[in-house]
Amino acid sequence: MAISNGMQAAGPAAGAATGVLKNRWVQLAIGIACMGLVANLQYAWTLFVNPIEAKHHWGLSAIQLAFSVFVVVETWLIPVEGWLVDRFGPRPVIAAGGVLAAAGWVLDAHAGSLAMLYLAAAIGGVGTGCVYGTCVSNALKWFPDRRGLAAGLAAAGYGTGAALSVVPVAQMIQSSGYERTFMSFGLFQGACIFVLALLMVPPRPPSGAVASPRHVTSKVDYTTAQMLRTPVFWVMYAIFVAVAAGGLMATAQIGPIANEYGLAKIPVSMMGLTLPLLTMTLSIDNVCNGFTRPLFGFIADRIGREIAMFVAFTGEALALLGLMAFGHHPLAFLVSSALIFLFWGEIFSTFPALCADTFGAAHAAANSGSLYTAKGTAALLVPIASLASAGGHWNRIFVATAAISFTAALVALFVLAPLRRRTIARANAERRPA
Repeated sequence: MAISNGMQAAGPAAGAATGVLKNRWVQLAIGIACMGLVANLQYAWTLFVNPIEAKHHWGLSAIQLAFSVFVVVETWLIPVEGWLVDRFGPRPVIAAGGVLAAAGWVLDAHAGSLAMLYLAAAIGGVGTGCVYGTCVSNALKWFPDRRGLAAGLAAAGYGTGAALSVVPVAQMIQSSGYERTFMSFGLFQGACIFVLALLMVPPRPPSGAVASPRHVTSKVDYTTAQMLRTPVFWVMYAIFVAVAAGGLMATAQIGPIANEYGLAKIPVSMMGLTLPLLTMTLSIDNVCNGFTRPLFGFIADRIGREIAMFVAFTGEALALLGLMAFGHHPLAFLVSSALIFLFWGEIFSTFPALCADTFGAAHAAANSGSLYTAKGTAALLVPIASLASAGGHWNRIFVATAAISFTAALVALFVLAPLRRRTIARANAERRPA
């Protein structure tokens, strides 16, 4: 059935929606808002660790295990959640995600044992995965002609949302305690996500929109099982793990590094706002982490995915070495940390777009979700960084992660790119439907 903006109706939900909700840019904006509301379950976690330790004395390493539980559950269950999105549409999955995200933080507020803290992390991880995986896959399906930019804008909400909330979260913890902060932000965010979910429309690309001619794209829609049997998927997966590990180590360790260097509480003024250096650094890092996703998505749409990856991964390696060499100076610490996040965050736009280009968009939610589990695999490497850096030996981590990032840059350009071209050419020649 033809409708006013040139799209085709995607079913009863789309037909009942108002005209403005059928616009793909409106749908993208709703997804960005949902991502921003769920983001601080991950990125504001570091602010709660010390207050929880001060009350319960469970040990920082035991409390930080909740972070790993959250990331692993959030990422590894996204393929299942993606299958639900492909089958039932985005609305019920995002609504369930909002409820579970709120439940996770409410349980955190009442956690009287480590077991309950880990359970809360797992429930919050499921909720975050429902929101994250659905919003990114929606962007890929609505924008076959601008996949990098659309996925980047959706993923940007996850970083930018944390940047907007880190200061009020920190202030509320200081004034009202971490328990009330968990409760207030959890219930508010969950309710907003649930309402926004009701505005989601099953994605259909507008008529006439096709994949960008600048990219080699598959004409065959792979199922997830078919995708997992291709060597090119596992090369992509290995690169994702390598680069994500460095970024997650920075996310988890930036606080301890700032404390080790004696910088965490130094007052820093910027644009009329004075904050401790660590709080200012976290805010700027999250802005960079959000900004880079549409930026590199746009760049990748123009110059090619693998070339953009080479530039970003090389930049991350140099930023890590810069933090090692100059990070004892407050300004250099802030700038180097921001550059790490600027070059790291692009993986959350280029990889989903690369996956849809290579394996088609029909099963984009499940397929990109399977690739996204690489973030969970990378999270398992974060404790290794804590062990290797024991005694303040941070240089070991900087050198190792920089070397891994630069190796990933070379593999993306000289291994992944030709392998992906051959795989797509062969599949397009055979044109076997999934």
